[in-house]
Amino acid sequence: MASSPEQLHGDHQGTQRKVGCLQCQIMSPSSSSTSVWMVLLIGISWTAEGVICPKECACQYLAVNCTGKQLEEFPASIPLDTRQLILAQNKLSYLPSVELNFLSDLIYLDCSGNTLGEDLDFAFVSIIKLVYLDLSFNNLTQVTFGTFSQLSSLVVLKLSDNPSLVEIEKDSFANNSWLRHLDVSRCSLVFIDISTVRDLPNLRSLGISGNLWFCNCSFMELSSWIKGSGVAIPDSDNVTCYSPAFVHGLRMLEEAQQELHYKCYIHFDDQDYLFLGLVGFCIFSAGTVLAWLLGVCAVIYEFLTATGEDDEDEDETAN
Repeated sequence: MASSPEQLHGDHQGTQRKVGCLQCQIMSPSSSSTSVWMVLLIGISWTAEGVICPKECACQYLAVNCTGKQLEEFPASIPLDTRQLILAQNKLSYLPSVELNFLSDLIYLDCSGNTLGEDLDFAFVSIIKLVYLDLSFNNLTQVTFGTFSQLSSLVVLKLSDNPSLVEIEKDSFANNSWLRHLDVSRCSLVFIDISTVRDLPNLRSLGISGNLWFCNCSFMELSSWIKGSGVAIPDSDNVTCYSPAFVHGLRMLEEAQQELHYKCYIHFDDQDYLFLGLVGFCIFSAGTVLAWLLGVCAVIYEFLTATGEDDEDEDETAN
């Protein structure tokens, strides 16, 4: 999991205490080589304070924070041992896979509030230790198998508030078996295959509110699974159906499910009755035509049989 700010601060203070002890030794009379110790002190201080830091960002021990700096490009000179990287509220339109994947120790990445676009496939190839990823408030359009397939340690994934996100492919999270919290709220999703979430054995929270769900009969399986799985659904009152018209605005897990159950398994609408009537008429018409044809064949057979018998009688009489 990502290191908390308190843990990071504690590690930083521990490093500073070590630096202080070295400084005390330098100042003591027993020190025979002050210059050597000074060089060592400067090196340790340089490492502890993270001198190599993007000029636009604030750096602490193993953490880089670039929030709200209006960055249009991925910042350069990020320390390679960084574990927490925050790029929230900037103007990033893409994530360069080469620069990003140098950060192989990264476990926490926040890219919320940017303009990240449609293609993030294989952008996270080498940061396999990543546990927390926030891509909310961006312009993502789809999620495919290649988007997060390398993030086998991922626990938290936030994709909410991407108004252009219309599709999550069936096997998009096939390699993310540790995923516990998934949020796709307030996007433009119409449908999501049940296997996409059902095959996540550790899933505990699923945010799906504020989407344009198309609640037809095939959607019943997902709705039933959600109710029986025990997975928490935040803001469940806003998980509503957008279409068809007869369930528009109904809560998907309650009123809409009841309506769909009645519509899909019990009730026949006018189109169903029309279809059944048409099938019945076709069967009746086919039976009538078949009966007529059989009658015609019987009459012809009878006529031909009678004609043959008359010819035989005439032959016998002539002889």
